Amino acid sequence: MSEELNKNVPRIIGKYSSEKKGPLLFVTAGIHGNEPSGVKALMNVFEELKKTKPQISGTIVGVSGNQQALNENKRYIDEDLNRTWTEENVEKNQPDSHEEREMFEIIEVLKEQSKGDFTKRYFLDCHTTSSASLPYVSVQEVNDNDAWAHKFPTYIIRGFSDIITGDIDHYLSRTGMTGFVFEAGQHTDKTSQENHEGVIWLALKEACNLDVSKISTYPECVDRFAKKNAPKQKTFEILYRHGLEDSDEFKMQPGYENFQKIEKGELLAIQNGKEVKSEWDAYIFMPLYQAQGNDGFFVVNEV
Repeated sequence: MSEELNKNVPRIIGKYSSEKKGPLLFVTAGIHGNEPSGVKALMNVFEELKKTKPQISGTIVGVSGNQQALNENKRYIDEDLNRTWTEENVEKNQPDSHEEREMFEIIEVLKEQSKGDFTKRYFLDCHTTSSASLPYVSVQEVNDNDAWAHKFPTYIIRGFSDIITGDIDHYLSRTGMTGFVFEAGQHTDKTSQENHEGVIWLALKEACNLDVSKISTYPECVDRFAKKNAPKQKTFEILYRHGLEDSDEFKMQPGYENFQKIEKGELLAIQNGKEVKSEWDAYIFMPLYQAQGNDGFFVVNEV
């Protein structure tokens, strides 16, 4: 397993096909520069594919996100790359920030790699969280995304992209692709890379008919995620987003983890010197424990 992320990660991390007709599986990682585990996982997957040369239907392409931010281990340079994919930004075709330039480069790669007679187009966007977290899928309820997400053995969050505009999965879904975001765990947790590798192998199995038993690292490459780290599948929906302005002074109360139960009246954070308390008996989701970000926390409930 890779330990260090080399500088100057290529835009196309890898591409693999057995020259058999099938779908395109477009995997992105490192959209946030302080989330390198998906990039490392993709490197390992393509190294194994090159070594083992298994048969698949279609093509998998792995693409890096915010290259400069990855090199500097920063979430972003000018603005959050996972908020730039709005219809307005894409249509203007004129970048006004570093992240918009990276966005247009990724769009061009997708257009180029989408050329061909693919039976379907899937995407998988790899992320990690600032707080401790079980792995989970975040899915937008358009196309057949939700049905596709439920093929994977972990928690599923619906509705994130309906609240947050400008994220890459919102854009990819608008183009007609089927897919979801996968949050593998906390940024520096060693299990995050395991989980990313596992979900990529499972996506290859489900989308491209890969016989995972043909992989030399099987079953560990899948079981570390699917059997050891992933929780039993449950589906959650977002009740509330606590958004932040750049000028806000926000400090989350320590110790919260993703999907931790919270009670009405419970102190969650201090914002601009005032207490922020829960209005729900529910679960905390994505509590903010990093300097950069405009989402203080979310509140979710099990469907």
